[in-house]
Amino acid sequence: MSDIEATAPQNTERSPRRGMCAAVLCPEAITIGLTTPVMITIAGVATGTALVVGVGLAVACLLLAGMLRAPWAYTAGYVIRVAAIGLGFVIPMMFLLGGIFAALWATADHLGRKIEREKAAPGRRTAPRTRCSPEPDAAPGLNCPSVLRERLDQHGQRAF
Repeated sequence: MSDIEATAPQNTERSPRRGMCAAVLCPEAITIGLTTPVMITIAGVATGTALVVGVGLAVACLLLAGMLRAPWAYTAGYVIRVAAIGLGFVIPMMFLLGGIFAALWATADHLGRKIEREKAAPGRRTAPRTRCSPEPDAAPGLNCPSVLRERLDQHGQRAF
């Protein structure tokens, strides 16, 4: 076995948590990157400082989106949220935008964990079973025409 095969990840299933959190980080990177010219022109921040902060945080968001396979990356995502909200002291609109992205991040993280927990639960059913399903021990349901006909006949009503 070569070194490449030995280091290849065994679990190729996509993580809903990772996908949703990466989807929050990418537009946030654009938003934070666009704070750079605002810091320079409106807030009067030195060009070098604005570039380091604005572009640095934007690049950090993009790099973090690719590192979400590691558990520590989610904690780093919360740290970026604090930094984005902290930009509000320089650009007041970032209090609002940082808060919106923080809420999106927390929701993506929470829902992603919930979906992964439910996928990992033993004995999980993907859909309710009905009498019309090919499984012999399935419970009867009203979405099957023959079951609906039987129940209507029991109550003295003709369905068809």
